[in-house]
Amino acid sequence: MARLKISYTPSIRRLPSYLHIIRNAQRNSQFYISGTVIAQELNLEPIQVRKDLAITGIVGKPKKGYPVDALIAAVERFLGWDEIHDAIVVGAGNLGSALMGYPEFRIHGLHIVAAFDTDPDKIGKKIHGVTVLNFADLDAAIRDSKVEYAILTVPSPFAQETADILVKAGIHAIWNFTNTKLKVPDDVVVHREDLSSGYALLSVMRQTRKNQIP
Repeated sequence: MARLKISYTPSIRRLPSYLHIIRNAQRNSQFYISGTVIAQELNLEPIQVRKDLAITGIVGKPKKGYPVDALIAAVERFLGWDEIHDAIVVGAGNLGSALMGYPEFRIHGLHIVAAFDTDPDKIGKKIHGVTVLNFADLDAAIRDSKVEYAILTVPSPFAQETADILVKAGIHAIWNFTNTKLKVPDDVVVHREDLSSGYALLSVMRQTRKNQIP
């Protein structure tokens, strides 16, 4: 499986938060924003923000910071958010349905064009404007489309066999929300979104904060 350069991963995770702050500056008619301002908003060190932004290729101006419009364009271009990427959701349960209704995806260029499920009560219906199709038609639907991404939210026992179908049909990027570590060819990228790990981190942070309060 293709892997991202490890040193870049934390920086990439921070860029969307930077982008949110930079867009707020744009809405407030600010022409420049400094790395220090971004760092203060997120409780980071300014040097960290500057290093993160450097991977996008943009360079700030001394005593002025970064031109806001150019910085937004640089971050979006680096993240691939300046283009439209068609995606499907496989598994229209509670989590899949929630992801279909997440408005930020479309803002960032991720266009969910369809969902797939095996439940007859869901097939043919629309969830947040997205039509749920029969899972049996998944292979043919992908081959007849320009879909690049698959968001996988099926029950974990079915994750690998579903991934195999996706890869065979031509999907090259899978956002995996299951507990299964997928085995895919080297030309397919997979990111596993571990919600339990996120909750574990939040829980430990909360306990640590409680212990610090007299």
